[in-house]
Amino acid sequence: MRAVVTVVGADKIGIVAGVTATLAELEANIIEISQTLMSGAFTMMMVVETQNSDFSSFQAELSRKGEALGVNIHVQNEAIFNAMHKL
Repeated sequence: MRAVVTVVGADKIGIVAGVTATLAELEANIIEISQTLMSGAFTMMMVVETQNSDFSSFQAELSRKGEALGVNIHVQNEAIFNAMHKL
């Protein structure tokens, strides 16, 4: 399964490290990654691939990590994301 992971929050040390470490623990491979800083605001978007068949627990684990880091992490199945953004 592929998923689109977005991370948004105030910039601080450890966001990228915390999110990517959690993805590694969940055995998710980062296929694409982009991050931007704008006036103290941090945004990161990733496409990840995982063999994890329990999407709800995958989402929940990343959401818990987001709370611990003080950022919002949103996870969406890539197929649903692409369908929502087709013209």
